[in-house]
Amino acid sequence: QGRLYYVRVSAYNMKGWGPPASSLPPSAAPSWRESDGREPRRRGHIEAMERLLQQVRATHTHYCCGVSKLQNPSRKQSVSRSLKHLFNSSNKFVKTLKGIYLAAVFYHKDSLLVTAEEQIPIVEVDDSYSSSLMQDFLWFTKQLSCMWEDVRWLRQSMSVSMSSSSTLQARHKMLTAAGQLQQNLLGTHNLGRVHYEPIKDRHGNVLLVTIRDTESQHSLFSGKWMQVTKLQSQRKSLSTPEEPYALDILIITIQQDILAYQRRSTHRLAPGLYLGYLKLSSSVDQIKVLVSQRTPNMLCHTRVRDNANVSEEWDWIQTLAAAGEKDRNKEDGEEAVPRAESHAPLLYYELQTAIKSLLKHINLPLHQARHFRLYSQEVVELGHGVSFLLLLPPADNVCSAPGQSNPYTPLSGFLHLPLQMFE
Repeated sequence: QGRLYYVRVSAYNMKGWGPPASSLPPSAAPSWRESDGREPRRRGHIEAMERLLQQVRATHTHYCCGVSKLQNPSRKQSVSRSLKHLFNSSNKFVKTLKGIYLAAVFYHKDSLLVTAEEQIPIVEVDDSYSSSLMQDFLWFTKQLSCMWEDVRWLRQSMSVSMSSSSTLQARHKMLTAAGQLQQNLLGTHNLGRVHYEPIKDRHGNVLLVTIRDTESQHSLFSGKWMQVTKLQSQRKSLSTPEEPYALDILIITIQQDILAYQRRSTHRLAPGLYLGYLKLSSSVDQIKVLVSQRTPNMLCHTRVRDNANVSEEWDWIQTLAAAGEKDRNKEDGEEAVPRAESHAPLLYYELQTAIKSLLKHINLPLHQARHFRLYSQEVVELGHGVSFLLLLPPADNVCSAPGQSNPYTPLSGFLHLPLQMFE
């Protein structure tokens, strides 16, 4: 855990003064790391990860070769069997729900890939679920969103030791459902990204949704493409508007919520320095991160400037943080502000503007930010020329406990993403 230094942000120091012209850092200024004398935390991590990945891949290949030798089917028989299975009438998608299911939403622009019966491809996972559903769902998401091609191997590996564990049994069923969609029904390994939360209804049904943006409307199985609006208008629901089934919820919200989230979560920020707001909330089984609906793949943020580099200004941030630390226990810490202003760089004035903009964005009045703090352990470098400085609420309010009333959480226009989904 990094040091979280206390920096008062009050109405007093938000009035603003004209920045000195000479305070603009040169474009060739050294990085804040050079000023701080530290090496990057992640130095060598990518290389180590690549080595581990190669070892895992080698193990997968060795295991799969052993399995194929034991099975020893001929290629001709395998192809014939798979084609016959694809058109077998007993192998149908689900039309109504009663339990936990997996749905595959393939879209291109405003069209969806549907079955011959004009239904979203859905297969059953189980006829019931346990209290560990969310943990199983998060495991499923982290395991498979980037490694769909390994579903078969994972399923075979888990079947060896699953008999004594209800958790392994539930996860094995998720893998089995994913395998059915891949091999037998859709004919592709890549099912896309898992939607950030399961869709639940009051009838005890749960729908796990994967989403994939295809480059064209090519047919992956014996289905067809249909406009989203046409699918919504033709859907004959068996539920009531007050208590819709999970499948109805999916179809009703697919355009405005699910596909919109998918598109927005792939947007990349333009290069520059940003100020981000870090706010967490906890429950019994997970931690969630506050994000904007417009940019769910980033913390709530505002742009500080085009130049992402922080160089000599880092020394000023450390000085300001130290001054705030000394005045932490005082009732009024405004005495520390003039000391920090004496030789303030341009970043000081840029942060004033950014803080006001960020507070307006998250619908918090300025007086509530009086005890906010600037994270002064490091500049968070995300790559592609994007850097973040982080603004945090008081220490007791960074992570809200269940049922806790918190004045630092905006009410509308935002999402609380599970930490694993945000990662």
